[in-house]
Amino acid sequence: MITHRNSMLGTRTRVEDSCESGLCPICIADCPVFCEVSKSALRGREVLYPMREYFGDSTAGTPKDFGFSYSDFQIQFEVRGAEGIEAHEDSVIFPNADVSSRWGNIEQKLPIVIAGLGSTYVAKQNWEGLAEGAAMAGVSITVGENVVGMDPNATFENGGEYPQVVDTEDMKFRVETFRDYWDGKHGDVIIQKNVEDTRLGVFDYVTSKLDIESLEIKFGQGAKAIGGEVRLNTLERAQLLQDRGYLVIPDPSDPVVIDQWKKGLIPDFERHSRVGLSSTEDVLEEIDSLRERGVKNIFIKTGAYRPAATAWIIRVGVEGGVDGMTFDGAGGGTGMSPVSMMNEGSIPTAYLQALVIGCLDMIKKKNPNAKIPTIAMAGGFANETQMFKSLAMGAPYQTCIAMARAPITAAMKGEYVGKVIDENTATPAMLNNLGFPRNKEPDTLTLDEAFVEWDHLERKFPDQKLNPASVGVYTYFASKLGIGLKQLLAGTRKFKLDLLDREDIACISQRAVDVCKHWELGIDSQENLDMELVKKEIYSGNY
Repeated sequence: MITHRNSMLGTRTRVEDSCESGLCPICIADCPVFCEVSKSALRGREVLYPMREYFGDSTAGTPKDFGFSYSDFQIQFEVRGAEGIEAHEDSVIFPNADVSSRWGNIEQKLPIVIAGLGSTYVAKQNWEGLAEGAAMAGVSITVGENVVGMDPNATFENGGEYPQVVDTEDMKFRVETFRDYWDGKHGDVIIQKNVEDTRLGVFDYVTSKLDIESLEIKFGQGAKAIGGEVRLNTLERAQLLQDRGYLVIPDPSDPVVIDQWKKGLIPDFERHSRVGLSSTEDVLEEIDSLRERGVKNIFIKTGAYRPAATAWIIRVGVEGGVDGMTFDGAGGGTGMSPVSMMNEGSIPTAYLQALVIGCLDMIKKKNPNAKIPTIAMAGGFANETQMFKSLAMGAPYQTCIAMARAPITAAMKGEYVGKVIDENTATPAMLNNLGFPRNKEPDTLTLDEAFVEWDHLERKFPDQKLNPASVGVYTYFASKLGIGLKQLLAGTRKFKLDLLDREDIACISQRAVDVCKHWELGIDSQENLDMELVKKEIYSGNY
């Protein structure tokens, strides 16, 4: 067994008893194995990021144990009564639980928003599945940063210091793909911006030309606080983006670099975004400006910055009267976030949520009439129990869970299985994993057999050709997460999502107790929860 293996970097040590540094106790000159240091000696800056050969076809997440997560809480079920529904045995069944929610002023069938997926290749390649699946499920999706700037077919006109976008294929495609399956009521497509988007006039373009009503201001966070990054595999593309104002490394206009590229010495280029500088006054002025232009939903998205910085963003959001705020915890990324920063930087999601909810409690304590924006938490969510615990912990402010990597996985797997069926290359192992009998022939697998919601969606959208990736996202959202949440709500006897409160979970680790006590969240330990009520029940018995 190799103990120092980093699957994100594609490195390992030669022997089992490696040091904390990632080096073998005895490093030998003729070692054929690439550890992190030895691979770095050859590939340098490439080893800062997840394996470059999978760029565009992968997402990444840290395997690090942060010492505190949603698994440190236990859901508390009830056996008496029912809230949010008629207290009748024929009514108190889990399919009747209401898991609808709101994101800002947007009605949603599920408490999910797909977080900003911008110009990274994995987002672009899977956009059709993500957007159509979100629209089918009645949830929102956010178009992330740099989409306009990265569009090779975008057109611009001189508009002062920076060119202003007048047309773009990619942004229109992203908006229209969502609207193709949108019911016009549930969920929305939200447009996000960063420094480069601001310079290129993206918000003006999408509101005036694409009838966008929901916008999101992003504070840093791209590639974990140092700006969004992608790899560029042609010299022409690198030079185009440099001309549009992006930082491109190495310099594609340098004659030496051009010569090295032609010789095959440079595998690709890196595009970097600016992190931006903001003041309280600047942010409040921008929020007021957007509101004056008639924008119906103004959101803020930010990462897991140090506590004082996070508190500042919360204060600015509440003072500015934004409609929603997303806080994204440490751990993962969909583009080129440095591995070291995913592992060792930012505040892990559960800690971050405690900080955010603690700050909002302070605001309400200072001013009970303060209007709190709807809150979403992001950062590694993938199943309904994590969602339930986060929504309970975030009550009464939190209304959504933001996701990116999990729905991308659903889209990629849906597309993959669709190709397998189309090419008749399903294996017995795949059939077995999907629950089919052993005597079923692989080449007989059909789409409506593989996807449990395929027939339902085919009947719902009879005039449209379904995409396996889209059905995969819809099925993951509506069938797995949606029904899973309904079951958990029914278990607590609370049949509406907004009835959740912090007493619906209990701490089962000392770390959880300490964190909740520090932020005065009122979430008790399992052994102390209901203690006075326990005594009352027992001592009032007629024994």
